[in-house]
Amino acid sequence: MAIKVRAFYLKRLANVKLTMDLQDQAIPPTSSSSPSQANNGKLITILSIDGGGIRGIIPATILAFLESQLQELDGKDARLADYFDVVAGTSTGGLVSAMLTAPDQTNRPLYAAKDIVPFYMEHGPKIFPQQRGAWGSIMKSAKMLIGPKYDGNYIRKLIKEKLGNTRLNETLTNIVIPTFDIQRLQPLIFSTYEAKVNPCYNAQLSDICISTSAAPTYFPPYYFKNDNEDGRNSEEFNLVDGGVAANNPALVAISQVTKQVFSKHPDFFPVKPTDYGRFLLISIGTGATKITNQYNAKMASHWGVLSWVVHSGSTPIIDVFTQASGDMVDGHLSVFFQAVHSQENYFRIQEDTLDGNEASVDVATKENMVKLVEIAENLLKKPTSRVNLKTGLSEPMGNGDTNAKALKRFAKLLYEEKKLRELIADVTGPWREPDPTVVAEVGRFSIEIHEFQGKSKGINNEKKRKHPKKQQQQEDQHEQIEKDEAFEESGL
Repeated sequence: MAIKVRAFYLKRLANVKLTMDLQDQAIPPTSSSSPSQANNGKLITILSIDGGGIRGIIPATILAFLESQLQELDGKDARLADYFDVVAGTSTGGLVSAMLTAPDQTNRPLYAAKDIVPFYMEHGPKIFPQQRGAWGSIMKSAKMLIGPKYDGNYIRKLIKEKLGNTRLNETLTNIVIPTFDIQRLQPLIFSTYEAKVNPCYNAQLSDICISTSAAPTYFPPYYFKNDNEDGRNSEEFNLVDGGVAANNPALVAISQVTKQVFSKHPDFFPVKPTDYGRFLLISIGTGATKITNQYNAKMASHWGVLSWVVHSGSTPIIDVFTQASGDMVDGHLSVFFQAVHSQENYFRIQEDTLDGNEASVDVATKENMVKLVEIAENLLKKPTSRVNLKTGLSEPMGNGDTNAKALKRFAKLLYEEKKLRELIADVTGPWREPDPTVVAEVGRFSIEIHEFQGKSKGINNEKKRKHPKKQQQQEDQHEQIEKDEAFEESGL
């Protein structure tokens, strides 16, 4: 039945396709990124993951839920990299982005989303070795005054082992990872788009992830040199954590896409620079401590340099600039999506009630990591919220949705966008850019196909339940006939 439905709609599109210049079909395919090109669909899909050290367990748990929803719609092999045009991440979020998009030996994502939390559980205590007791806390604080809190040897070795020699241009979809160059005193954004046109920035993913995770006072800065393929025109980098510039990388990701639109990148042409309503953005935070009012002016009025660096086991100066940049981005994006009447296409999920050890970026005890998983699972059950630009606090949107329900809705949108692109690719072929008329026609029919197939599946399941052997025999007999008729009826 599904084959018949597909043939029916392909036949309706046949006349549209005949308007295309057949001579253009001789043009060889051009290279494109994965997933299928954004100009084949209605949306430009972006996933953004904040920085936050061990608190990366929170977005990892959220992402596992999102991927499970996609698998319910599209099969157990569905992976997040199949649905997003861009995956952006800073610091721990940058590492998660690389793990979700780096290819394995079968050219599928190196990690499924469900594998990220176990990764943190196994390696977190070795990345952030804990010194227990009052004396241990004193020693850690004293060490931060004369050097990095951790030597970074374990995380560097681990990242190089997991990501190997994979380079930025080899990811399964486009990624964007911010860092900050302390020699040039300017942000440095590593993006797949830039790597394809400037070989100096086509660095190994391991070097990029080590760099974006090198949080000042926690890990030492990272130096590496990247050579062109011909060994000439090498570029030197002296980098620290991307959270210095953009702990929430969502706006950086949108900026990178916009640059490609202006330059008429084949993945986005003929998208117009003003088509901002086509963006679909999921932004996931690592938690904040806003409710607890951890600092105040009276307390900080007597602080000197040392107190801004170390105070009650935390690092106020780091907390201030990472939270400030994250909230600024969220505020800008909230206004931006409302201005283009696409607020339903922006979803920010953040927990701002963290307290004590759970708010730390480096308390990697088993108890705290389990607690972070619980926080993320409870966050899924909470109502969807939006930041109040006056108070800075998240407030329920009042639409009755939980975060889990909203993610299910976004999963459906991502699934339908992927199927739409596949259908358009079937009609237009890989040799040319799709005709706008084809995009419009398929866009009208794609939802009908999805709903019709869903109803047909329900009917067939009921038949199988009552007459399983008879139904299977009928399906086997008709399968080949339907395949032959599908091609003939399509007229393509």
